[in-house]
Amino acid sequence: MKPSKLTALSAALACCTALGIAHAASTITREEYSVQKARVEADYSDARKACDAVSGNAKDVCVEEAKGHQKVAMAELEVRQDPNANNREKLAETRADASYNIAKEKCDDLAGNQKDVCLKEAKAARAKALADARANREVGEARADAASEKRKADYKVAVEKCDALSGDAKASCVADARARYGKN
Repeated sequence: MKPSKLTALSAALACCTALGIAHAASTITREEYSVQKARVEADYSDARKACDAVSGNAKDVCVEEAKGHQKVAMAELEVRQDPNANNREKLAETRADASYNIAKEKCDDLAGNQKDVCLKEAKAARAKALADARANREVGEARADAASEKRKADYKVAVEKCDALSGDAKASCVADARARYGKN
């Protein structure tokens, strides 16, 4: 595989990742999940049958692409059913692994140094994708921590403003601050 093909494959996967995450933003019901899961399994079965028409390494690549599409589709379903950070990270890892496995199979068509370079490029692309997934998780955690700290600071300011009051007005002010900032 030439570097330009691997770059194009990486770009296509990045595009699909962005579209998949945007598509995965809405949650689905159990019934919708079951229907979508059956569709994914049917698509995989059809793709595997289509691979029987080719032979040699082209068949191996076809099978790996079918497996990769199935795994990614199932991971996307998990994100759509339960859109939490852990599932989104698993989706990114699944995409990276699927892309790596497909690229590795495509490298089998090459020999010698070209094959070695192809495999190194595939490993590097996978490592980059996994690093991006971890970085995205860490950024999300940092944002959540920052939001929590801001809320705490705003609550302290609101309570401090209440200190200027007395009696029922102060109690009402503190109760409002607690309600507003979730401090029950």
